[in-house]
Amino acid sequence: MTQPGRLGTGIGWRPEIAEAVEHMPGIDWVEAVSENLCPGHLPESLRRLRERGVTVVPHGVSLGLGGADRPDESRLAALAERAEALGAPLVTEHIAFVRAGGDLTASPSLEAGHLLPVPRTRDALDVLCENVRIAQAALPVPLAVENIAALLRWPGEEMTEGQFLYDLADRTGVRLLIDVANLHTNHVNRGEDPSRALDELPVEAIAYVHVAGGFERDGVWHDSHAHPVPRPVLGILADLASRLTPPGVLLERDDNFPEPGELEKELAAIRATLAEAGGAAGRATGPKTRGDAEPAARPEAVTEAGPEARPTAGVKAPAVRPSPPPADPDPAAPDPSSDPASGLDPAPARARQRLALAQAALLSALVAGTPVPEGFDRVRTRVQARALAAKRADVVAKVAAELPELLGDGYRAAFLGYAQGRPLTGGYRRDALDFAEHLLLTGDPRDARTRHLLREWWLERSGPAPRSRRPAARLARATRRVLLRH
Repeated sequence: MTQPGRLGTGIGWRPEIAEAVEHMPGIDWVEAVSENLCPGHLPESLRRLRERGVTVVPHGVSLGLGGADRPDESRLAALAERAEALGAPLVTEHIAFVRAGGDLTASPSLEAGHLLPVPRTRDALDVLCENVRIAQAALPVPLAVENIAALLRWPGEEMTEGQFLYDLADRTGVRLLIDVANLHTNHVNRGEDPSRALDELPVEAIAYVHVAGGFERDGVWHDSHAHPVPRPVLGILADLASRLTPPGVLLERDDNFPEPGELEKELAAIRATLAEAGGAAGRATGPKTRGDAEPAARPEAVTEAGPEARPTAGVKAPAVRPSPPPADPDPAAPDPSSDPASGLDPAPARARQRLALAQAALLSALVAGTPVPEGFDRVRTRVQARALAAKRADVVAKVAAELPELLGDGYRAAFLGYAQGRPLTGGYRRDALDFAEHLLLTGDPRDARTRHLLREWWLERSGPAPRSRRPAARLARATRRVLLRH
């Protein structure tokens, strides 16, 4: 499998800014959310970009490689199909879990609707490595995986982020998508030093870099992708660019889109940061080209993940003592669903189950109101739970725009009340229908006309096919409603 080459400077392609992206100068490539694309009906904007020679990279958000279950075959097939349809040199996903529960825990399956952090433990690393290998075997092009922003810290972690990523790349050969905005988020929210993380990364494995904005509220940094890129994020990008010339750098923006000129200014700031950092590195160490970076030395694992082992941002962390080698997997607990002929190094079945139970307990606390698992910060967990509910309300408002139009100012409060006791178990379109059904069953909205319009909206979309508009069919429906009332 060939490694992807240099990408250059790019921007995240979104339908809302598609026309603006087409006319932006100096765009070498774009990234499009894989789940929003249909291979047989690619948006005309992406077709035109590809015809001009602009590279398009599909970026997945729902595979859940960090989850306890193996990657879903249909999701992998869909990602592969999009890579082939776009002629992409690689595909990307996240080091995260997005769902939990199910067969491994004998509990209902839950969807987060968001990227949640994987515990930096040997169990989680074993599972992640096997899941990455499964994905690599199913994809027609190289895979790169992205570090995510996190508000929560798992108790009992055994590695820093840099150590975790180093071992992942070392064991699987996977490429890394480094999001410098996420390093900043983890600096603010978890006290992690982004410079130390960069020290520990295998820079030769970096496929490209994400840059994005966010905002701080009450001491918490929200990785919104809806605000300008702040100076600290550009500072981390400069630190990275002083170590190697990134093969590609991409500006992400997912909401609250500004005028095209503002996005062009942000791209110009990114280019200036790269040029300045690269020039400074060249003056200090001589000419540097991509590929000159020395492979990073393997970082030592942290043996205790208490507060004393966590580096304070901006302070050089003390040296840690080497950890003993992990115990050999229990030979009596082979993974019954692993295929010995696959050539993969399967994660022990008990590791998957331990991870499954831990992730299900956390996700249940976040979306179903169950008690917060031992060791988690309860305040941070509640903040994360509110953020997940708010994001869910925002996404439903986008995929079913008629609902906020019908309900007006009461939409958000009504949806958040509904979401408190009803976790996301399917897609957002199903969630929108379930929300409307819940309102109708509880007699809301009180206004008769609004309730009638909501009922008609729900009936139109809840069946296996749209309702017929023919007069005879409409008369039959009306007759059936009258009979049911009696």
